Parts: sequence; C-alpha cells; structure tokens
Amino acid sequence: MSNYSIQMPEPLDVKEASDTFGTFILQPLERGFGVTVGNSFRRILLSSLPGIAINAIKIEGVEHEYSSIDGVKEDVYEIILNLKEVRFEQVEQSSGVVHISKSGEGKLTAHDINEATADYEVLNPDLLIATLSEDADLEIELRLGRGRGYVPAEEQNVDTSEDVNLIPIDAIYTPIKQVQFDVENVRVGQHTDYEKLVMDITTDGSINSKEALTIAGKILKEHIEKFITEEIDEPFTQEEEEVDAEKQRIKNLLKTSIEDLNLSVRSYNCLKSANINTIGELVTRDEQDLLKFRNFGKKSLAELVEVIEGKDLHFGMDVSKYLDNS
Repeated sequence: MSNYSIQMPEPLDVKEASDTFGTFILQPLERGFGVTVGNSFRRILLSSLPGIAINAIKIEGVEHEYSSIDGVKEDVYEIILNLKEVRFEQVEQSSGVVHISKSGEGKLTAHDINEATADYEVLNPDLLIATLSEDADLEIELRLGRGRGYVPAEEQNVDTSEDVNLIPIDAIYTPIKQVQFDVENVRVGQHTDYEKLVMDITTDGSINSKEALTIAGKILKEHIEKFITEEIDEPFTQEEEEVDAEKQRIKNLLKTSIEDLNLSVRSYNCLKSANINTIGELVTRDEQDLLKFRNFGKKSLAELVEVIEGKDLHFGMDVSKYLDNS
C-alpha cells in the first residue's frame, strides 16, 4: 500500500431513515477523522442545502412590522415570528405569491396557507399564526422564495420600491432542523484507537435525511476535488490497492478475539477449552476437527459457519499469507 494510505471506512451504515429523521454510522476511521468528517457535514447540512421559506409579507392596512392590528391578539412582529416557522415543499412551479384572508373569531393557522395554494404543501399545518376576535378582518400576502441556510431580512432579494407596504422578513430556508454527531472508539483487530462516527439528522420533511446527506456529500466532494491539482504516482494500481485493502481487512479479522463474535456460551466455552483464542486460530481448523471438540455438536458448528461465512472467511484457511510479517 502507498506510503500515505490510511484506514478507510466501511460502506455507510444506515441505522434509521424516515421522512424526517435518520441515523448514519461511518466506521472505522483514523483517529481525528470522526470530528473532521462530522463537523464538515454538520456545517454543510445546516448552511448549504436549499429550501423554501416566506421572505416578505404584506398585511392590509399595515405599514411596518411594529404595528398592531385591530381585533388580532398578536402584533405584526409576533405574526412574522410565527410565519418564519412555516415549512414548505413546492408542488408546482409558482410565482411565489400566496394570499390568505380570515374574518371573525378564530385562529389563523398554517393550514389556511395550505388551503390558499395548490403550488406548495405546508408541512406543519397546525402552526398558529394569529388569533382573531369577532370583529377582526385579516388579509395577508405572502412572498415565498428559494434560498440556502438563514438569510436576514435586510439581505433578502425583495424589491420594495414599488410597494412600500411590503415587509421583508428573516427567512429560514434550510430544510434541516438539527444535526448531531458523536464520535466513539472502535476496535479493528487488536487496535482500539480507531473511531466510529454516529450522525443524527432531523429534517422538516421537505427532504428526507438520506437525500440531505447525499447532497451535502456531493457539495463537500466538489470542493475537496479542487485541492487535487496534480497526478500522484502510486506504486499500486487501483485494482492492486483494492486487493491489498481486502488483505488488510482479513488480516485484522484474523487477529480479532473470539470474544468479539458474540457466540453462544456453549460454543465459546468449547473453543476456549481447545485453546482457540482468535478468529485466525479458528479458521485454520476444518469442520471435522471442530466436531471432535468436547461438547461441540452440529448446532454449535452451524452457528460458527454462519458467523465465519458472514465475514467472508471459511474453515480450513491458510492464514500464513495474511499473518506473515505482522
């Protein structure tokens, strides 16, 4: 393997993936890579994924955000705060303008926005926007746009020159509600200084967690590729690298203690009694040898065959080519 080769992780393990939540595990990683990879993805997920949000509003009879509205419990500022929390998924191409109105006693919720447009689906329809009394009459024009991350009102691309009553608002475009990651120690062979990255992603439902992670990975990949400015001579071809990586994987497995196989008590005790302590010592035996062990029957053999074959190993292996010079 080339001088700069490092331990590469196994394929991503998707522990849970729904429309709004996912848990992803990447392992094994060299020490320090857990935080490096986790923090990079967290920043990109929170700041760089596109989404839809309200970026400006106009309320009939209101000139600025610090006004109050007759018959409405919330002032304009509170209504704006509520509107910022409405989450959207675009269904059809649209001009991005939605009109909603409500009169008389009752509550104006995000469901009323859903009823007012077929171009967008509101993902949190129960969200309260305003509380109206019997004599209230509320008309609101919403301007929706697409953007990334969080954009404050003063940076919105909204033209107020033709309509002075149009109020730009802070917009939370990101479809990601939360990203958390944890780095744990993990064992590879006899080495315990590798890392496991566990990442939890929560979305608003306009995109699922796997799609979000894929988009973030593509953004990160496109940036990192810019640093690869020249060809580097490698002593091995890609195919040889892959063969060498597989040899290293098997070498690590062969050094692994049988305690890590989570065997039944009977199978484990039989192996220990036969002075078999590692996977390497186990796979050198053939199946008939194992059946000669005291208290070791066909049920125990079936258990071991399933475990060993699950790791792409087999009984009767010649392990010398993997363990030489170790």
